[in-house]
Amino acid sequence: MIENVASQFVEKFNQKPLVFSAPGRVNLIGEHTDYNEGFVLPGAVDKRIYVGIAENNDNLLNVWANQYRQKFSYRLDDIYPVKNWSTYLLGMIYYMKYSHFSVRGVNVVIDGDVPLGAGMSSSAAVCSAFGFALNEMFGLGLSRMGIALLGQKTEHHFAGVKCGIMDQFASLHGKKGHVMKLDCRTLEYEYIPFHYPDYKIVLVNTMVSHSLASSEYNVRRQQCEEGVEILRKYSPSVKSLRDVSTDQLEEHKKEMSNLVYRRCSFVINENERLLMGCDWLKKGDLQNFGKMMFETHEGLSKWYEVSCKESDFLVESAKHHEAVAGSRQMGGGFGGCTINIVKSDAIEDFSSYIRNCYKRQFDVIPEIYITQIEDGAKREE
Repeated sequence: MIENVASQFVEKFNQKPLVFSAPGRVNLIGEHTDYNEGFVLPGAVDKRIYVGIAENNDNLLNVWANQYRQKFSYRLDDIYPVKNWSTYLLGMIYYMKYSHFSVRGVNVVIDGDVPLGAGMSSSAAVCSAFGFALNEMFGLGLSRMGIALLGQKTEHHFAGVKCGIMDQFASLHGKKGHVMKLDCRTLEYEYIPFHYPDYKIVLVNTMVSHSLASSEYNVRRQQCEEGVEILRKYSPSVKSLRDVSTDQLEEHKKEMSNLVYRRCSFVINENERLLMGCDWLKKGDLQNFGKMMFETHEGLSKWYEVSCKESDFLVESAKHHEAVAGSRQMGGGFGGCTINIVKSDAIEDFSSYIRNCYKRQFDVIPEIYITQIEDGAKREE
């Protein structure tokens, strides 16, 4: 991939580029906790976006995307959101210039193997790879967290997605053999060991579009905020569900609708599961961590109600395969992938088993992605 990006660059721009990359991510546990100022546990994976880059003297962003066989050109003094993938590059330049960093014209070739629509955050990987490249190339002095925050602004205002910080953070801060416990309120983080050579992370794609995810995401957010408002009347220090204990929630349960109570209960319990899961990983106990993942899926399906019959079927099927330590739906919900921790020597058997089960049930063959935890954004030699 690196050689291909470099050769494409020479062909398109007649220059020799620098090459940078940033990975997609998975989130092992901690779903819908980010916008409630809780904890998440992502890791960078071995699927990456690659950026070849060199300066030009034209004050232009000239970009060729190898995956799409598309070329675009934009003037740096007239940047605004556009209706295609290059809006992520434009957003990163815009917010760097808005923050008074000096960014000049660049030629770019972009390629990668992060699957689109699989919940590995390919858009965050694009922002991270390009932002990291600009930072290194022009010596801007931004921290990795600073680049991540610019990526989040780009998602919000250039792509129209009100995401949390997890995706960009994970892509930039990834560390091989570790996942990251990120505090979404303070942005403090801790590397948690995840070195299990006998296991792989396997994503199974339901092939179901996330058509409800955006609208229902906003509804869930409002329901959580409604619960917080009720609880704040009794404890002014409550700023989000992060500040609420199970006992507090139960004490004021009758003042909430059953729906709001169930949403709040899931988030509070999910934060507790994540912290407990980190303890299991520190002890090297993957089996008990896997049980936490199954419990998370039960909560996503029955309490937060963001699953679908296809995801439920895949997780239930995975539960009956002896090589699976844990499984759950990953991401916002209503489709996308399940994440499974599977013994390496049983990957082929598990893949065949899950494909056959799913084909019989839904007459669809799911895509399967085998990944492992790797480093975050970097310059490629």
